[in-house]
Amino acid sequence: MRILLVALLALLLGAQPAFAQQDLGPDYVQTQFGPMGPAGRDLLQKVALAGLWEGPAGRMGLEKSADPKVQEAGRHLIDGHADLDRRTAVLARTFGVQLPTRPSEAQQGWLDEMAAAPARSPEFDRVFANRLRAAHGGVYKFLASVRTGTRNTAIRDYAKVCMDTVLDHMTVLEATGMVDFSDTEAIPLALVAQPSSIAPTTPGQAVQQSPQYSQRQSQDDGDIPDGALGLGVLALVVAGLWFWTSGRSSRRPHP
Repeated sequence: MRILLVALLALLLGAQPAFAQQDLGPDYVQTQFGPMGPAGRDLLQKVALAGLWEGPAGRMGLEKSADPKVQEAGRHLIDGHADLDRRTAVLARTFGVQLPTRPSEAQQGWLDEMAAAPARSPEFDRVFANRLRAAHGGVYKFLASVRTGTRNTAIRDYAKVCMDTVLDHMTVLEATGMVDFSDTEAIPLALVAQPSSIAPTTPGQAVQQSPQYSQRQSQDDGDIPDGALGLGVLALVVAGLWFWTSGRSSRRPHP
């Protein structure tokens, strides 16, 4: 019996590493912070790309605007992206990600538009506030999607810092009073206030869930894989058998 118990324990201990790491495919590499995949690499590159034009745009806000609120927004952009640039460079070296070194064509076009606007004019302030606010709105949604799905703790923490920085920039840009929220192409209307087209469920109605959703929900509750749960039950059974056989041996009369 004890030989059988020892064999079961060895099987249990040997099976644990199989659940420690999951093969997510050739696009992922395992790191000390968790799996690093395309979304994490894309995040580092996009934040670096944002800094290549938003930092210079912030400096233009300080130099070309006569509005104290626009100048304040410029300072936030400069300081925020200086901090993000440092963090991005460190993580890029850690994960071996190559970063862009120049703005995209669209970003350079926005900088050229700001440069062409007359200094200390309402035109410059409007271009500054609206181009930057629209860009930050798109970036914020992207950051949220990466933060929600990544299993890499370093990327998760980094995405949180980026989201805080972008939200700060959106706030100071909106505080200028220059953002045109009627431009729904650049800043889409939120749908949370729209009436729902789904009929309300009556008290007697049962809600049916798809098998895929039920399986995903059962996995999300406690985030315990079925295999790990089975190993835990096996461990308890083995431990119980061990103590039971040990107790019987100790109660046997000795000659």
